[in-house]
Amino acid sequence: MSALPQIASHSSPNHDARDPAKPVDVLLLHYTGMLSGEGALRWLCNPASKVSSHYLVFEDGRTVQLVEEDRRAWHAGRSYWAGETDINARSVGIEIVNPGHQFGYRPFPAGQIEAVIALCHGILSRHPIPPDRVLAHSDVAPMRKEDPGEWFPWDRLHTAGIGHYLAPSPVVDGPRLGPGDSGEAVTMLQARFRAYGYGIGEEGTFGPETAAVVRAFQRHFRPALVDGFADASTIDTLARLIAARPAQ
Repeated sequence: MSALPQIASHSSPNHDARDPAKPVDVLLLHYTGMLSGEGALRWLCNPASKVSSHYLVFEDGRTVQLVEEDRRAWHAGRSYWAGETDINARSVGIEIVNPGHQFGYRPFPAGQIEAVIALCHGILSRHPIPPDRVLAHSDVAPMRKEDPGEWFPWDRLHTAGIGHYLAPSPVVDGPRLGPGDSGEAVTMLQARFRAYGYGIGEEGTFGPETAAVVRAFQRHFRPALVDGFADASTIDTLARLIAARPAQ
């Protein structure tokens, strides 16, 4: 287990009370998507922004707590997972400094990831969060968000005992489902995504929502190719994840 990070306090005013009827059972990971970590810290603590997270991890591994875990931080926005539409109410949110796709997305430094792993271990020791509810922001808001993106090393976290992950099936040439497709294969694909927790309709047509969910899934679980097409690798990886899902 990684050494616990030294956590500084920098309180954000952007939080409110948790619903006591909703347990904390989601750990949600983000990237900041801003030009600098200090700029992100100021924004997350600005009352005008109306956004926050429980923690912020800088690229050098410095870790700052912005909101106490017993308070509802405002990080998920419009979101959905496994029937829940208020992810903020039942999650702990970690913002990880990275400029993101808009400002020069890049790999996460090793020291930063070590700090994230140590922070996650602490959070998981305090809350009964199942491995398959350690999620990306893009998982719960696929039409709006891309973070923490395909460079985030979910495999490294899983090796450290965090999250639900398995080696993705290799990308190979062959048939794939994409925009405009319809029929039983698309309906089954959408049903499998719903079974895992993603918010996706039952229309049986491969539209923008399905493409967004496929991209979100690929960023988290099959990052070698993020194109929004459900190829054999994507479909098989999803089926294997469902089959290997830990018992609740």
